[in-house]
Amino acid sequence: VQLQASGGGLVQAGGSLRLSCAASGSIFRVNAMGWYRQAPGKERELVATITAGGRTNYAESVRGRFLISRDNAKNAIYLQMIGPIPDDTAVYYCNAKIVTTWGSGENIYWGQGTQVTVSS
Repeated sequence: VQLQASGGGLVQAGGSLRLSCAASGSIFRVNAMGWYRQAPGKERELVATITAGGRTNYAESVRGRFLISRDNAKNAIYLQMIGPIPDDTAVYYCNAKIVTTWGSGENIYWGQGTQVTVSS
């Protein structure tokens, strides 16, 4: 199983950026998926999560500015960053809880990370 994240880059404050992440490989079911981020010198923190049924959860720092969405047919999630600020600069990682075979439990998988830099 692999998670491939893309869409990072340099964006001006107040602009917009969309991150994508897709899971591939031997997958029976994808449960919750999410985005996390890690800024230099800081611990990795939750940004947003979304269940298979579409229920979302956001960190207080991004609520109302970021939007997480999901395409179950593609085993993919997206993060629309609206009006990012310099404090959003970080490496963004996608995460998924995946069941690989019927009857087995879920395992947690991480993508490789994509750099987002917000300039002021």
